Amino acid sequence: MQKKLFVGPKLRRLREAKGMTQVALAQALSVSASYLNQMENNQRPLTLPVLLRICSIFEIDLTTFVEDEEARLVADLREALGDPLFAGGGISTTELRNVAAASPEVVRRLLSLHQAYKKLQEQVQSLADGLSSQESGPSLAGPQFPYEEVRDYFHYCNNYVGALDEAAETLCREEEFRIGDMQADLIAYLKRRHDVRVKIVSDDDGATAMRRYDPVSGTLYLSAQLDVASRSFHLAHQIALLGHGETIDELINDASFTSEDAKSICRVGLANQFAGALLMPYQIFARQARALRHDVEQLQSRFGTSFEQVCHRLSTLQRPGARGVPFYFVRVDRAGNITKRHSATQFHFARFGGACPLWNVHEAFAQPGKILVQHARMPDGVSYICIARTITKSGGAYLRPSREFAVGLGCEAAYASEVVYSAGLDVSNDSAAVPIGVNCRICERTDCQQRAFPPVGSEVSVDEFHRSFVPYLFARRQAPVG
Repeated sequence: MQKKLFVGPKLRRLREAKGMTQVALAQALSVSASYLNQMENNQRPLTLPVLLRICSIFEIDLTTFVEDEEARLVADLREALGDPLFAGGGISTTELRNVAAASPEVVRRLLSLHQAYKKLQEQVQSLADGLSSQESGPSLAGPQFPYEEVRDYFHYCNNYVGALDEAAETLCREEEFRIGDMQADLIAYLKRRHDVRVKIVSDDDGATAMRRYDPVSGTLYLSAQLDVASRSFHLAHQIALLGHGETIDELINDASFTSEDAKSICRVGLANQFAGALLMPYQIFARQARALRHDVEQLQSRFGTSFEQVCHRLSTLQRPGARGVPFYFVRVDRAGNITKRHSATQFHFARFGGACPLWNVHEAFAQPGKILVQHARMPDGVSYICIARTITKSGGAYLRPSREFAVGLGCEAAYASEVVYSAGLDVSNDSAAVPIGVNCRICERTDCQQRAFPPVGSEVSVDEFHRSFVPYLFARRQAPVG
């Protein structure tokens, strides 16, 4: 049976943003004002003809009503409300969805408040540790970690920034840059368009940065330690800052960040988005990705980019009207810290605490350089095809140790036919999928032998005469029926 579409709060926000009254919109939709009022209050679902007219009137993509930030807000809200700070039983998914649909801005502010609380907790602990060792602790300031604030910005825009993505694609086409071998073209463009010359420097020249721009002399210094893919990326990054700085500033101003640090971090992130889009123009890259069934290594070769750059680019193919397969992208260090995370899927990452130990990004460190494939299932029942591989960033000298990360990329198993990594996987067999979760604190799986601690709010069962293979025995929380 076809699912009914109740999106009243979204419709109301669109109408109010355009400054239309209910009567005016009802006339445009060829429905009565009372019928529109019922739709906005979720008393009636949207029919397909009405939905299509709405998309035409507001000039939006059809998927705006189906694939938007609501699912992300629900997941983040569920994790935040699982904190011991909030006493009481579980909250049903229906209730969470209702709140996220009706008051998304309230939810965002609640999440910001919770993040500020977590930050304060960490700083207080750090301060206590510092005092115990007779050291000074950090200052307790700022409502949210700047990096987290920027991650949320990209998270809720579906990791796609249309203004920059389209500008990069247009520039590549108009300048006829050679895709896959763009370094010389970018160097020539910087000189011709911005009067910037590029100099490759070694450590002997006293340089310690990968990229350094001197606006006075108009010189961009790039480290000799960078490979060709990285040099091209930094050249494209500089083109973004010099040629599209106004667009970047407008995006940052519209985002209403709470600190200058967050604005600076976002400026770097937006320039990186432009750089990836310039090296891998949307339409050409999306077409090649589908033709190659999203084989990362083949895409690397064709576009002259790195494994990480390709994985990140695949997670950004969400242009309205030309969406690609929705992927998540993540980068994890050896300690399990998530240093980058972007998702166009329902796959959710933990904001606090470690990631699930059963996820293959952790196993990747045991098999450096090898692509690992995993058929995994999240607690919500959605299955994913997950790949993971280590990447190494050289320190450039014997006394400068290399940095090693694991890069993870994945999509829902429903897209198995479009992904080369599904070869040999029985994605139709849910029992063959590895049961993973966000993290132990909010995962309610009762049979996980890798569990580090019981979920928040559970009733732990302790029996001194019985020892199970499962570390913790507990009863599930009883969530309200909804």
